[in-house]
Amino acid sequence: MLTATKDSSWEALLPPIFAAAGIAAGPRLEVEPLTGGVSSDIVRIRLADGRLYCAKRALSQLKVATEWQAPVERNHYEVAWLRRANAIVPGAAPRVIGEDRAHGIALLEYLPPEDYLLWKTELLAGHADPRVPVAVADALGRIHAATLGDPTAAAEFPTDALIDALRLDPYLRYTAGRHPALADRILAVLASTAGTRLALVHGDVSPKNILVSRHDGHPVLLDAECAWYGDPTFDAAFCLNHLVLKSIHLPALHETLLDQAQAFATAWLGHFPAGHRAGLAARTAALLPCLMLARVDGKSPVEYLTEPSRQVVRDRAMPLIREPAPDLDHLLAILRSSG
Repeated sequence: MLTATKDSSWEALLPPIFAAAGIAAGPRLEVEPLTGGVSSDIVRIRLADGRLYCAKRALSQLKVATEWQAPVERNHYEVAWLRRANAIVPGAAPRVIGEDRAHGIALLEYLPPEDYLLWKTELLAGHADPRVPVAVADALGRIHAATLGDPTAAAEFPTDALIDALRLDPYLRYTAGRHPALADRILAVLASTAGTRLALVHGDVSPKNILVSRHDGHPVLLDAECAWYGDPTFDAAFCLNHLVLKSIHLPALHETLLDQAQAFATAWLGHFPAGHRAGLAARTAALLPCLMLARVDGKSPVEYLTEPSRQVVRDRAMPLIREPAPDLDHLLAILRSSG
């Protein structure tokens, strides 16, 4: 249960977290707001000796144009996901330094821009390194496979309400309400996703939440506020969606980004036992066009698409919602031919 204190400033709340982590923070903290998130306040902290850290505090009302409320308790599950992910794939997530669960604060290592590139920035600048999506798919697949059918992980993430509030409702249910002719199809995909519990899901595998090491190219997944034990196809479809949308936004990279989407799908599916792959591929192929439509007509539209490009997304997504492709190979082939 979250509590309020008389002084809820960063300067008041951070010293006890450092102390609990065994870090002598000193009498003065230099706190600088960071930009980029819609669901949390994020700051960089510089200690008197120059050491840098990052802290984030979950917001109850997200920074979007429409009303979008979400429980701030999600911060604790983000911390739990980061710890599990790092245990499975060292370096796949920021290291957790400490947590104030009562105030919804996570204290994390700071990953400086001189050492890490933001994948979204690289893609929008036209720099589509083919190694990155495969590395992301590999890390994601290893995390999914390591938690596949794991009752301990399932018990640690009782977050059905969170994934609904943060993802299923604003992306799928809301979009279904804006497209009545497709509502039954979209809501059926929502029900299938919500009812599938297979592995530990990040819930926001977007290029804006992925840093890439300048030194060895390994990806670091940020912002696991939607962590959930559920359907791993959500993570795959969510990430693939961004490659597809950017292939529309950047016509010169259309083929390149769809090739990278194919490479991502192949690498990710390869981590699962053979008996799981057909079902995963089919569910991902059904979910992906719903997410495409959600990113132009849902509560959180992508900011970089022009209205003509948004219409292209609708024109490509809607037929695939009406008649889903049987698997990802067929879906990507359809998208390639429609380009």
